[in-house]
This record gives sequence, structure tokens and C-alpha cells, in this order.
Amino acid sequence: MSANSAKLVVMLEMQNAMNTKVHEQWFSQGFEWYRAIWVECAEMLDHYGWKWWKKQTPDTEQVILELVDIFHFGLSLRIDGETAYEALAAQLENELAQPLYAEDFKATLEVLAASAVGDKTFNAAAFAGCMQQIGMTLDDLYRGYVGKNTLNFFRQDHGYKDGSYIKQWHGKEDNEHLVEVVKSLDTEHPDFAKLVYQGLQARYPG
Repeated sequence: MSANSAKLVVMLEMQNAMNTKVHEQWFSQGFEWYRAIWVECAEMLDHYGWKWWKKQTPDTEQVILELVDIFHFGLSLRIDGETAYEALAAQLENELAQPLYAEDFKATLEVLAASAVGDKTFNAAAFAGCMQQIGMTLDDLYRGYVGKNTLNFFRQDHGYKDGSYIKQWHGKEDNEHLVEVVKSLDTEHPDFAKLVYQGLQARYPG
């Protein structure tokens, strides 16, 4: 298994675990992951900028965060409870290695959104095209995905549902702490996700 494929397996496992935490029988719920994808695409376009009647500068960091969120939904669409993660990862790796482009980022994003609306699918090739046009690597995706997924788990484990979770620690939001923790770690480490969780735990005041 390639290094990229191994990272995709980790992300698929983490996605299933998070979905199961939200609803134990998530497979049978018919959640509209495809809708979440096109709605995120529209939100992302606002961060990128599309209005020709005013000056807009792309907020690249926010666009990358939105792409990470879309990948959560894309993975959820691909997991079917039958196909092995290794097979799904190989398929995704192959599609991501053949990016599909339109003339610019906005148009490629519309291809991704159109597949979600029209076919209710996750167009991984168009997603890869968006990644390349915004300057994002698979390592960036992995780092961002594992970090966000781990933070979501951390929030759930520390009272997010009942309102007892503290979002601001030592003058910074949890997202900012997450960025610092992730930057200090080796993404190639097999226990990367566990180390991210431990890093958050060490900083959390609760």
C-alpha cells in the first residue's frame, strides 16, 4: 500500500468513527451528504470571491478549511459498509491522481458542486482539481482532515453536547490551539491522530 493510500485508509476509518459517534446506525439514516457538499461549495465561493462588481481577495486559508470539510462529506458518501477501506482508498487515490480542471478554481468548484447536485456523488477528480488550483497537497489535506476530525472528537468528549465545553483557552480559540499542535507534530507518525488528541488534552484547562 502506498503512503497516500495508507493516509486515505486512516481518514476513512476516522470518518466512520465520527459518523458512528453522531448516530450509531448512520448507514441506514439516509443522510444527504451530497447536499452538504454543494452547500459547502457555495459557502467556499464566498470565501474565494466571485463578485465582479467589487474588489475581492481569496481567503486561501478559509478555502482550504472548507475543502477539508467537503472531504469529510465525500468520504461519508463513499463508505458503504461493505467495501474494504483499502479498496476505497485505492479508488480514491487513483481519482485524486487524475485531477479534473475547468478554466479556473471557481469553475472547477462548480463541477464538484454539479456532481453533488445532479448525481448525488463525490467527484474526487474535480476535488483534486480544486486542491491543485488553490495550491493544496494531499499532505495538507491529511493534516487538516485529521486535525479537524480529532478536534471534533475532543469537543464531543469534553461536553460539547451539554454545553460544558470551553471553546476559548488561554486567550485563543480551540481551532488556533489545533493549528499549533498539528504544526509541532510529524504527519508521517502512525499515531498522528492520537498525538493530536494528546496535544489538545495537554493544553485544555477543563
